[in-house]
Amino acid sequence: MRAVTNIIQNPDARAWNDFVAANGGHILQTVEWGNLKSRFGWSAHRLALTRGDKMIAGAQILFRRLPLGLRFAYIPRGPIVDFKDHNTLTALFDALFRAAKSRSAFALKIEPNVLAVDNPQLETWNLKPATSIQPRTTIHLDLTRDLDAILAQMKPKWRYNIRLAERKGVVVRQGNADDLPTFYRLMQITSARDQFAIHSADYYRAAFELFTARDYARLFVAEFALASEPLAMIFVTAFGGEAIYLYGASSNEHRERMPNHALHWAAIQWAKNRGCARYDLWGVSSVADALVGAKHSLNQDFISSNTSEASDEHSKTTVANASPLPQHGLYQFKQGFGGELVQYTGGYDAVFSRWRYALYQRALAMKKGGLG
Repeated sequence: MRAVTNIIQNPDARAWNDFVAANGGHILQTVEWGNLKSRFGWSAHRLALTRGDKMIAGAQILFRRLPLGLRFAYIPRGPIVDFKDHNTLTALFDALFRAAKSRSAFALKIEPNVLAVDNPQLETWNLKPATSIQPRTTIHLDLTRDLDAILAQMKPKWRYNIRLAERKGVVVRQGNADDLPTFYRLMQITSARDQFAIHSADYYRAAFELFTARDYARLFVAEFALASEPLAMIFVTAFGGEAIYLYGASSNEHRERMPNHALHWAAIQWAKNRGCARYDLWGVSSVADALVGAKHSLNQDFISSNTSEASDEHSKTTVANASPLPQHGLYQFKQGFGGELVQYTGGYDAVFSRWRYALYQRALAMKKGGLG
C-alpha cells in the first residue's frame, strides 16, 4: 500500500537545505537565498511533499509585488522533484499552484534545474514555455578529475596565464567582510567598463554574510603582492556538490598580470577540495546561446525559446543587452577554461489571470523597448 503524501509549509531550515543538497538541488533553492531575496523586495515560502518522515519533493517560491497591484511568483532553479515521477509531479504542481494562487499571484514562473537535452515536457501541467530569468547557457567544468587533468583541458593560453599571474606577483587569498567595500568599488568599475547592471553594496554584503555563515561561499581576492593592491575579486558558492561563480569584479589596473585567471584557478582548487564535482561559470552570452542552440538543432534534441528576461537575480546576465564586444569577451574568457557548454530547459509559466499576465507581458515589452 502506497504511503500517504502530505504537504509541509516552511519546513525546518536545516532539514530543508539537507533535502535540497541530497537531491541535487540548486543553491537558489536554499533558505539562505530565500533570506537574501527577502531583504530586497521579495518574500520566500517553502513547500515540501512528504511520505512518512521523508521529504520527496518541494520548492522554494519567491513572491514579489509589482506595479499596478500585480503579484508575481517565481521558483528559481526548481522545483526539486523527480521529473519522471508523474504522480509526485502532479501532486507537487497542484500544491504549488494552490500556494501561489492563495497569495494572489497572477502567474508562477518555474525554471527547472534541468538541462534542455533532458526536456521535462511540462506542458502537460498547463505550463507554457516562457522567458527565463536565470542564465540559460553556461559552462560546466568537471572537477572529478585530478588537477593536472583539469589544467590540461584548458586552452594553452589559459594555462600560461595562470602561471604568468604567479610570476608577475599576483597572489590570491580568501577575503573577509573588510574586503566588501573594495569589492563593491571594483564592481562599479567593472559595470562601467563592461556595461552591465549591479546590485547595491548592501545586497553583496548580505549575500556574503548569509552564505559564508553557513560555509556555502568564499570571496577570493587577487592582489599585486608588492603593493598589497586588490586587482580583482570573485564570489563563489559551494553547495550540494556544485560550485558556482556568482559574482566577479576587476580593476582597470594591472590587467596584464592576469588576476582573473589566478582567481578562478584558486576557486577551482577550493571547490575540488570541498568535494564539488562541478564548477559552474554561471552564464555566458547570447553568442554562446546561438552556438549551443545550433548544436542541439543539429541533434534534433532541443527546441529553443527566449532568454534573458529583465532580472535582479543575476546582474551579469544583463550583458546580453549590452554591445556585442563585452558579451563576446565574457564568453571567450569562460570557455578558455575548457568546460562543457550546456543549456538549461528555461522558464515555464503557469498563468492564473490571463488579463493580468497580458498586462505584465506588455510592461516587460515596454521596458525592453526603453519605455519602462
